[in-house]
Amino acid sequence: MFVKLSSVESIGVEEQLRAAERGAAAPYVDYPPTPWWYAPSVGAWAAAMIGTFVWWRQNAALFVASLAVLIAVEALFVVWMRRRHGALPTPGKGTPPPEIAGEWRRYFAALPVVALIVGLVWWLVGVPAAAGAAFVLVTVGLAVYERRYAAAAAATRARLR
Repeated sequence: MFVKLSSVESIGVEEQLRAAERGAAAPYVDYPPTPWWYAPSVGAWAAAMIGTFVWWRQNAALFVASLAVLIAVEALFVVWMRRRHGALPTPGKGTPPPEIAGEWRRYFAALPVVALIVGLVWWLVGVPAAAGAAFVLVTVGLAVYERRYAAAAAATRARLR
């Protein structure tokens, strides 16, 4: 049995659906922008992570200690980001708006390309050059991603008005 809704009732239902979609999208689009130093810091962290491999065969204790410090820095950074953003969306969990989902797909498609380039530089030139390549690629890649994500979030907000 079907019940025909009046135009007033259907507008109410449509607005309720739109409000529900706005609420579901909020964690993905309503948060402060990352600070200017975010991309270069993550690039420096990636370079330092690769740079630790200079000590891999020469000094195991220094290698392990360096890795431990870098992992601790990463953990502190993630805690800070979660506190700063409140509901920090985690890629692969939840259902982001289509605009954001597209940016996540492009980001994750670029990761193996960056890893391959850094690996090739490491193999052909050495660890210090690979660390430099990682710094540049990660910093530039994150800066581009941040701009594209902000544009996708703005498009999502505009669509859900």
